[in-house]
Amino acid sequence: MAGLVGTVTLNLALDVTYDVPELRIGGSHRVSAVRSRAGGKGVNVARVAATLGHQVLVLGFVGGVTGEAVAAELFDAGLTALLTPIAGETRRTVAVVNGVDGDATIFNEAGPSVSADEWRAFADRMPWGRLGVLACSGSIPPGIPADAYAEIAVRARQHDVLTVIDAGGPALTEAAKVGAVVRANAAELREAIGNVEVEDGARQLVALGATAAVITDGARGMVAASNKGVWRALPVERVSGNPTGAGDACTAVVAAAVAESPEPDWSVVLKSAVAASAAAVLTPVAGDIDLAAYRRWLPQVSVG
Repeated sequence: MAGLVGTVTLNLALDVTYDVPELRIGGSHRVSAVRSRAGGKGVNVARVAATLGHQVLVLGFVGGVTGEAVAAELFDAGLTALLTPIAGETRRTVAVVNGVDGDATIFNEAGPSVSADEWRAFADRMPWGRLGVLACSGSIPPGIPADAYAEIAVRARQHDVLTVIDAGGPALTEAAKVGAVVRANAAELREAIGNVEVEDGARQLVALGATAAVITDGARGMVAASNKGVWRALPVERVSGNPTGAGDACTAVVAAAVAESPEPDWSVVLKSAVAASAAAVLTPVAGDIDLAAYRRWLPQVSVG
């Protein structure tokens, strides 16, 4: 039986989404709907993994009144969480969804500073024995070491837990070097590796030491690489909607697959990841997927 899908969100947030009929820069807007819930990329990953039938555990920091609201919403949503208190106030994010085309404009606060003692408390209370995989994603708040994801991956290895790390820039290559499964988009890959074709960049991450690399490539689909080969999955159709949670849906599928087997069939994982990412675009807020669309598209995704 697969262990828990643990998700690390070092910069948890209270996500507020405003729907407006039309977004006009410099104009006044009447908001037609407001949604507020716990967010951050790792929380989105946990929501999608739970929707797909996996047990999840949300790990992160919370502080202040906003942190209390985040913790309460996670509880109300049925998401089990192990949250480390901090002195600072949990951040908020605001997404303004344009009713004309469904595009979202995002405003992200930087987040509170985390002290060395708070970081140590978080790292020391990891429930390693319960975890089948640990997925780390999202921004790193002030005060936490820049190589925090790599540090977590090393600790996880010591407890026979594999990590899935969604990151860009130096954090991506450092995670690869310590043997994590790494996930990024094509722009993040090129920021870290240079101006390469996605397949070549994914191979380079594996050569650095990554267990596997999964790279989203926009309209061109998705690529996975491991020491057994390289695969590309093609999208089934062009999908309009809110794309903010598509990458997190991909990470959720990858993490769930690793929780079930440390060496999954990456061609099968890609099919599910492409279908889930597209199904996430159809939903108004990140962390949700349209299950009917996911099930409809899953058998249609082609992998080569």
